[in-house]
Amino acid sequence: MFPPKEVDSRKKLIFPLKIIFEDDYLAVIHKPAGILVSGNSFKTIANVLPQNLQPSSLLDATIPQPVHRLDYATTGILLAGKTSSSIRALNKMFEDKKVEKTYYAVTIGEMDKNGVVASDIDGKESQSNYRLVESISSERFGYLNLVELNPITGRRHQLRKHLSSINHPILGDKDYGIKPLILKGKGLYLHAYTLKFTHPFTGKALYFEDELPSKFKKLFPSKTT
Repeated sequence: MFPPKEVDSRKKLIFPLKIIFEDDYLAVIHKPAGILVSGNSFKTIANVLPQNLQPSSLLDATIPQPVHRLDYATTGILLAGKTSSSIRALNKMFEDKKVEKTYYAVTIGEMDKNGVVASDIDGKESQSNYRLVESISSERFGYLNLVELNPITGRRHQLRKHLSSINHPILGDKDYGIKPLILKGKGLYLHAYTLKFTHPFTGKALYFEDELPSKFKKLFPSKTT
């Protein structure tokens, strides 16, 4: 018998990412569905950032690191730091609520034009604001809604839990959906659409958008072109 081949611990994960913006301090990327941001798995955004970003030329350059989370099934805009000082600064900005995020989701059921959902998540205060952009009738779901979401806090699964708590779960949500109405095979209809913040080192006001996925556009072509 042949001896087992040694596994190369330096094995790289090849997974091309769409880069929206990049400088020596930070990067803004598109996170696709079906990949974790970080964690113990090999296939994570954290593990593919070094292969997709240019190395920083600054003295405290480090391995690029995401500074916030998006769920495994969620798509959209994600921010990463490329130096030790920028990672610390960006984390502090999130803690101080100095980063504005907007999400889009497709929800089920007839909704009010706007609303605030404020309820504890895991024993912590949390708040999400929503605005109804468009509704369409659906034979299976009654109504499907394109909703703009602004999370004021950043709890785990916050938007999904909040929308489920008011009986308007996100389309395709297998964890918090209504069982007879869980859409299978199309993924979760939740997308991190915009990010707005002041660059912690240049002082420049930054605003980024990540185009809505095609599955959103198929349902709401007039609002997503």
